[in-house]
Amino acid sequence: MPAVEGGAPLSGRKLRYQQVYDLVLDIVADRGLSPGDRLPSTMELAEIAEVSAISVRRALDELERAGKIIRHQGIGTFVAKPRIASDPTRPGELLHTLIDDGTIPPLTTSLIGVSVGMPSKTIATALSVEPGQPVWEIWRKRSIDGTDQILERAVLPLSRVPAIDQDRLARGESLYRFLEEQYGFTDVYTEQAFEVDTPSRWETEQLTLSDRDRVVRVRGVSFDGDGSAFDCFEQCYDATKFTFYTAGQTRHRILGPPELSNWSVAPFTSPTAPQGRFDDGPAG
Repeated sequence: MPAVEGGAPLSGRKLRYQQVYDLVLDIVADRGLSPGDRLPSTMELAEIAEVSAISVRRALDELERAGKIIRHQGIGTFVAKPRIASDPTRPGELLHTLIDDGTIPPLTTSLIGVSVGMPSKTIATALSVEPGQPVWEIWRKRSIDGTDQILERAVLPLSRVPAIDQDRLARGESLYRFLEEQYGFTDVYTEQAFEVDTPSRWETEQLTLSDRDRVVRVRGVSFDGDGSAFDCFEQCYDATKFTFYTAGQTRHRILGPPELSNWSVAPFTSPTAPQGRFDDGPAG
C-alpha cells in the first residue's frame, strides 16, 4: 500500500504527524497544563507516539501555526496563551468587542499618524462622498497585555468630520467617543467583511510578524442612527491570537469581494491643511 512521506499509509487513517498533533493536545488536557507550562521534547514525543522526529516536528509546526504552542529555540516547547475572543459586530469602541472569558483584557492604544488624503472609489462609495472629496486617514496600534496585536485604520470624510482632536488620540483615548461627543455620531451598526491573508510589509513591521504568519483583516463601514456612513475602518489581527464571533444581520450589503480590491487613500496635496493634520503619517 502506498505511503505518504512522514505519515501513515493512504488508508483513511490519520497521518503520523496528525496523531502527534492530537497527542500534544491530549497531554495538555490530561495533565492540566496551563499557558507557559513546558511540553515534552521532540524526542520524548517521538518515543511516546512511536513515530519519527520528522513527524513530530511537522506536528509542532502545525500546532505553532494554530497558536496552540510556543517554541523557543534551545529552551523548549510551551503551552501558548488561549486566543482572545472578539465579537466585531458589537458597536462602539474596540475594547467593547473583546470578550476574553468574560473579562476585559488590558488594552492600550498608540497613535501612529493622522493625515488627509483622497479616497479610492470604493471608499468614496461606501462613505457616500464624491471621489474628489478629502478624508481623514487615522492609523493606530492596539496592544493587549503589552504585546502589539491589532493594527487599525479609520477613514472619515472631512465633510462630516471637519476637525480631529489629535491630542486626545495621542493620549490613547477613543476615536468613537470623540466622534460621539463632538459630532453626535453613534456607531449603531456596521457592515464588515473578513479575510485571511498574508500580512503586508507594513503590517509585518507594526505587529512584529514573520513571513509565515497569517492575519485576519476586517474591513467595514460604520453607520449612525440615520443610516448614514461616517467611518470606513480596517483592522488587522494576528490570526493565531483571536477567535471571532459574529451575530446580527447586514442592512446595506455594500462590501462584496470586488469592493475589497482597492481600499486605499492617496496623499492630499492641498496647501491648506485642515485642523489636526499630521504630516508624518503613513501613506495610504
